[in-house]
Amino acid sequence: MSTPAPRIWVVDDDRSVRFVLATALSEAGYDVSGFDSAQAVRDALAKRPPPDMLFTDVRMPGDSGLQLLDGLKQQHPQLPVVVMSAYTDVASTAGAFRGGAHEFLSKPFDLDEAVALAARVLGDHDTAPADAPQPTGDSDALVGDTAEMRQLFRAIGRLAQAPVSVLVTGETGTGKELVARALHRESPRARQPFVALNTAAIPAELLESELFGHEAGAFTGASRRYIGRFEQADGGTLFLDEIGDMPASLQTRLLRVLAEDEFFRVGGRELIRVDVRVIAATHQDLERLVAEGRFRADLLHRLDVVRLKLPPLRDRRDDVGQLAERFLQAAAEKLDAPPKRLGRAALQRLREHAWPGNVRELQNLCWRLAALAPADLVTPQDLDGLLSASASVPDAAEPVAAGDWDDALRAWADTRLRAGDDDIHAQARERLDRALLETALVHTGGRRAEAATRLGVGRNTLTRKLGARRRRS
Repeated sequence: MSTPAPRIWVVDDDRSVRFVLATALSEAGYDVSGFDSAQAVRDALAKRPPPDMLFTDVRMPGDSGLQLLDGLKQQHPQLPVVVMSAYTDVASTAGAFRGGAHEFLSKPFDLDEAVALAARVLGDHDTAPADAPQPTGDSDALVGDTAEMRQLFRAIGRLAQAPVSVLVTGETGTGKELVARALHRESPRARQPFVALNTAAIPAELLESELFGHEAGAFTGASRRYIGRFEQADGGTLFLDEIGDMPASLQTRLLRVLAEDEFFRVGGRELIRVDVRVIAATHQDLERLVAEGRFRADLLHRLDVVRLKLPPLRDRRDDVGQLAERFLQAAAEKLDAPPKRLGRAALQRLREHAWPGNVRELQNLCWRLAALAPADLVTPQDLDGLLSASASVPDAAEPVAAGDWDDALRAWADTRLRAGDDDIHAQARERLDRALLETALVHTGGRRAEAATRLGVGRNTLTRKLGARRRRS
């Protein structure tokens, strides 16, 4: 006697979506039934046993797919439910997983992907679903509709429920702290503190006290007890940004805390125990730092249980318009003014920009536009000068040859000499300094010490040149 085909129900008010998905699953050998609403599913369940698997859309007339999911999980907790939606922000994906969804499919999806998913699920459909409901929150901080961001949202939705360390990587300005905040906000720790610390922004001699706290009299100037970031984050999440800049001596202490959840304050004898989820972030290649002996391999393994890599903005240019609209709206609310709108030509120019400073650079640009653009509609002329700080930085996919740079400099010098200028060496030095300084600051998110290091000049030199540039402007 042959085994009956697994039964799959497809719930979607869009007849075309319901038809093509049901057809693909039927051709793969499944027994498929279609429904146009959550109520239709409930009516069917009153007359027959539940299916082996169910696909549901989110937005439908009457109850939503998430409301259907909630009811199904109460009555049939073992039923694998796949949520489908064209809305793929963190709130939607995390809400689905929090409600017990087995998987989240972003519309439009590949039919082969859906069939393969059914094969994986029904090959092990006795597996219990993930534990669910947790507090929710506003997840609008992360914006994007490209494939890269949809994949990131799904990963955040899953990882938020798992008590594991996460390493967030990506270039400066891609939004690593926003990812950390989303992981915390959608997690069981959401009602507890989220504490952030940029390890590169704290002098090395003070970082130990900042992390672990100190007792009164522990060192000169320690007049009273200080509670460090680990204790402040007890029960919640500690976000350590730019972890690659942590001094070697502190890497050892951090490793011990991660392994044993306990430490002593600086100058203290009381053993402090904490329950903290650590999320670390870096724009550096930690594997290279390990190979160079500048970062502990065992610490990397502790932090890198799961890695999330944020794409640079140049790799998701289709998100530029959505991001810019959001930033312009936020700036208008702060300035108590009507929001600016990007004209078609201005938007196209922004999409073609290299964005070496990533999302942070775009956000800063939108604030300048909100304050400086003369009309409500932003034109390409409004962008002139505002993109110049990073215009000389090429797209990573389109490197500029050294000969092109030399030729441009020779052409500029020839033009100035023909015009009768006498002091072009000073002019060239000033423009070179300005381009290098502004570009380095974009790459480091405005951190002068790091910009000076990457340029190979002293911080005092960089500060002096910036000061001189401001006085001339």
